[in-house]
Amino acid sequence: MSEPLHPNAPQHLPGFITAPGDTDILMIVVGILLIAAVLGVGNLYLHLHTLPERMAHKSQKLQFEIVAVLGLLALFTHNHLFWVIGLFLAMVDLPDFGTPLRRIAGSLEKLAGVPPEPDPTLPAETVTATAGANGDAARSEGQGHA
Repeated sequence: MSEPLHPNAPQHLPGFITAPGDTDILMIVVGILLIAAVLGVGNLYLHLHTLPERMAHKSQKLQFEIVAVLGLLALFTHNHLFWVIGLFLAMVDLPDFGTPLRRIAGSLEKLAGVPPEPDPTLPAETVTATAGANGDAARSEGQGHA
């Protein structure tokens, strides 16, 4: 037996209104869309936030590390100035002062007769082979002068 409708109730209800005890499909769809939107915006934000680091990845190690630290500072302090500084630093190519200074130091070590320190950028096999060859040459020079 169906109860009679109230005289002020409409005869036809919209589709998003469910009967008591039925599943509310609209709420489930909106909930899924809300979760997807939050994850999508969060992913976009983190992708945009790592832009300076991805730009500086191809540059020098020191520059990349500075940009990475600025990005972390911006993330944890919510201070956007760190992110902007990191972005500008990632876009600028810093000159390489280390290589000429290392070459000058190596030449001065050769002139002074000090055995050169192993280059940390070379593999270990190359360093030991080079050190062995330089040591043999130094011994043969020392024997020739004696």
